[in-house]
Amino acid sequence: MRPMKSLFYLIVAGLLSSPATARTQTDFRALSDAERAILRAEIRAVLQASPEIAAPARGSRPMPEPWDVYAEEIDKDHALIERFADRLFDPSAPGFGPQEARAKLALLVKADCPDCRRAETELRMLAGHHDLRVTLLNIDKNADLAEALQVDQVPFYVMPKMMLRGHMPAPILTRYLENGTGQ
Repeated sequence: MRPMKSLFYLIVAGLLSSPATARTQTDFRALSDAERAILRAEIRAVLQASPEIAAPARGSRPMPEPWDVYAEEIDKDHALIERFADRLFDPSAPGFGPQEARAKLALLVKADCPDCRRAETELRMLAGHHDLRVTLLNIDKNADLAEALQVDQVPFYVMPKMMLRGHMPAPILTRYLENGTGQ
């Protein structure tokens, strides 16, 4: 029996033997595909809400929260952003939006990039609706900065708390601006 399958049956048995669950005589082999899908979804929800349930079956402690896995990388990104903040968010650098805007975003682009032009157009629209200052930086003219930030895809967005690679739709950027990522 595969480990995940045995874990599945262990959890089902645990759920059914729980005092909060009505005890029944269910033959799980008789469930339809739709019923199995519903049961899997329920079990997944329970495991996501309480990962410690499966820890004994895995012989380990619960998995760390997803953001803990990337904490070191996030810290490195924040350090890079802080190190180059003067250049990235310089209000006198080429760009648009009020120079004293609360939200800041640097857009790193290439001259021959259609996605970069689309990103700039969308950001101009956002700057009209949000208190946003966008700094435009061409990666050919700012090669040292692009290399330091490890720009491997354009457009490349930098906000005070986050870096994003590749074109981001305006609704996604709006959410980041509204939740304070751009400040």
